[in-house]
Amino acid sequence: MSTDTPASAPAESAAERYLAVQRSDEFAGLRRALRGFVFPMTVAFFLWYALYVILSAYARGFMGAKLFGNINVALVFGLLQFVSTFAIAWLYSRFADRRIDPVADRIRTELEEVTDEHDPRG
Repeated sequence: MSTDTPASAPAESAAERYLAVQRSDEFAGLRRALRGFVFPMTVAFFLWYALYVILSAYARGFMGAKLFGNINVALVFGLLQFVSTFAIAWLYSRFADRRIDPVADRIRTELEEVTDEHDPRG
C-alpha cells in the first residue's frame, strides 16, 4: 500500500482554489467594476453607431451637407466613428490600469502564493 497522494489530488485542490477565488467578494467586485465600464460604454457606442447609420439612411440632406470643400457631414461622422473607437480603447486602458489591474494582480499573487505552498516540486 502506498502513502502517495493520488495524482488527481493537486488538480482537485487547484480547482477548489480557483472556485474559492471566483466566489470571493474581491473577485465579484472586480467583475462588477468591469461590467460597470464595459456595458455602458458598449451601449453608448452602439447608439452612436446607430445614429450614424440612421442619419445616413433617413437624413440624406443633412448628411450630404457640405462643410468645406468636398467634406460633408457624413464623412465627418464616419471619421468620428474611428475617433470614438480609439477614445473608448484609451479610456478602457486608463480604467483598467486604475481599477481592474491592481485587483487582478492582487488576486493572482494570492493565488500563486497558495499554489506555491501546495506545490510538491518546490
